Amino acid sequence: MPPLTRLFAAPALALGLALAAPAPLLAGTSGPLISTAVDGETLSAAKKTKAGLYITAEETIALLAERDDIVLIDVRTPEETMFVGYATATDMNIPFRLIDPAHSFNADRNAYDTMANPAFIDDVKALIEARNPATLMVMCRSGARSARAVDALVKAGIDIPSYSVIDGFEGDRDEEGARTVNGWRNAGGDWTYAIRADLMPARQ
Repeated sequence: MPPLTRLFAAPALALGLALAAPAPLLAGTSGPLISTAVDGETLSAAKKTKAGLYITAEETIALLAERDDIVLIDVRTPEETMFVGYATATDMNIPFRLIDPAHSFNADRNAYDTMANPAFIDDVKALIEARNPATLMVMCRSGARSARAVDALVKAGIDIPSYSVIDGFEGDRDEEGARTVNGWRNAGGDWTYAIRADLMPARQ
């Protein structure tokens, strides 16, 4: 059986579905529809979610190439997508947190402070309503923000299975501090710096 088929063969068979058709979302289902190679028990606390659904960037790339019923949400700031790049397969950039406009400095993190995006849940709900996906893939830089974003979705009662991409867009750091270990870019996923007009939710 091809590797990609194994990603969702078992769930499809368990639901009595033909493998030729993507597995649809069952009403009220929040469990896994996709089988991945990630062992959640091995993840750091920062990358664990209440949903307990995880996937690697490499698995996500393969899955998105085969299925059109999956939505990929980038929860990084718009500044990151513009200056660091983003996956061309991204359906929408819905930031979980935003750069504080005051640019107050956080000495503990050696970074500017961020603030919660008050529109995050509403924007995700609007995207779900528009696309009716079978499942969500949530991606950030390296898997921590996406985990907190998935937790927020669970808390908001969104019952579509939501997977955190554990290595994110840039990946984890190597011994020298560079993000070369894994992640969308290092796994060979297609990406770009060119911002699409529809990348972020429309604002009235």
